[in-house]
Amino acid sequence: MKRFLPLCATMAALLTSVIPTHAQLTGHGGPVRSIAISADGKTVLSGSFDTAAIRWSLASGSAEQVLRFHADAVNAVAFLKDGRMATAGADAKIALWTAGRQQPDEILEGHTAPIVALAVSPDGAMLASAAWDGTARLWPLGGGVKRVLEGHSQNVNGVAFTPDGKSLVSVSYDLTVRIWPLSDGPPDIITLPAPLNAVAVAPDGEIVTGGADGKVRFGSPGAKEVGEVQAGTTPIIALAISPDGARVAAAGIGGTVNLIDRKTRSLASPLVGPGLPVWSVAFMPDGATLLTGGADAMIRRWNAQTGNPIGAPQQGAPGDPLAAYAGDHGAEVFRACIACHTLSEKDGPRAGPTLAGIFGRKIASLPDYRFSDALKQMNIVWTPETVSQLFEVGPNAYTPGTKMPEQRIGSSEDRKALTDFLGRATAK
Repeated sequence: MKRFLPLCATMAALLTSVIPTHAQLTGHGGPVRSIAISADGKTVLSGSFDTAAIRWSLASGSAEQVLRFHADAVNAVAFLKDGRMATAGADAKIALWTAGRQQPDEILEGHTAPIVALAVSPDGAMLASAAWDGTARLWPLGGGVKRVLEGHSQNVNGVAFTPDGKSLVSVSYDLTVRIWPLSDGPPDIITLPAPLNAVAVAPDGEIVTGGADGKVRFGSPGAKEVGEVQAGTTPIIALAISPDGARVAAAGIGGTVNLIDRKTRSLASPLVGPGLPVWSVAFMPDGATLLTGGADAMIRRWNAQTGNPIGAPQQGAPGDPLAAYAGDHGAEVFRACIACHTLSEKDGPRAGPTLAGIFGRKIASLPDYRFSDALKQMNIVWTPETVSQLFEVGPNAYTPGTKMPEQRIGSSEDRKALTDFLGRATAK
């Protein structure tokens, strides 16, 4: 159940496909986990569960370069101020790239668990990373002392610099927002009611967080929490703020993307996509267009004011894989899992292994899938009872060393509905 998917599209296809300017960007072989846009708005960098990053030309809609280094999912990407690029992965490594070169210029190592977010300081001198080892780290890009920011008790899921460049904000599944002064010293800590998956900082310094309860919260070090918006019924996993600070885009694991008016704290325009999880969002520099990356392996363009898609729908785009199970409560519980898992052998793996025939199978025993060494040492056999326990206590506690996103199902009825559904849908 880890985030990894073999690259399905060939490099030749990626580099020779030319897509109309206003259509979607297709080429990744798995869910698009992260998106970054260059300062001039001409280039997009994307990272995927397929272990690759792609540098795209927005003018032609074509892939200009495939960056292949990471041994696992590319969870975070960023453009540096000097024009170079940074990619970070579930392999706990950060790679720095120059456009056109086939190998990284430099590898930054130190994290001991998947890296899930990157941020570049306003002056371009510093790169920050967030990882599931419970730390955030600061990496001076021109040389200097690296800094480890310790204090979070669970996965650190997001980092963002304040506009004045004096602080770094980190958020964690431990419910806390921490504002770290770059001049050293202890962080200011804000505790919120829900585990936190994402953070962004507005041009005026307001901190925006996305929670596992589907809420977007607004706050600052002095005023603490000052407002919230219920942006979905499933966890918020990605956030972006428009360059003028007026709007927030909040993406949820359930496939919903909502545009929020930051001044009025109200929902503006929803983005109606294919209903699959959306892992990444980014505003173009002019604020008029929003890009999203999702479980359908596509990068989609949207009008950031109306929420309408830009360009014709992509022909042959995958439909809802759970359409045949409409009205099945267990299928709805499973919906949060379809970003990483398929139900039948013919569909193969995604970010995680296929669940076909899961009951009765020993953990980490599926052939032709690369599992972590920690999982290979376990003696768990998947049954309705063990799957239920997995989601009762959470993957981090039940299967330490997993790269599966931390998530729990508190209701015993929901857990039973899920295991009943898996029994029906995955039987060979």
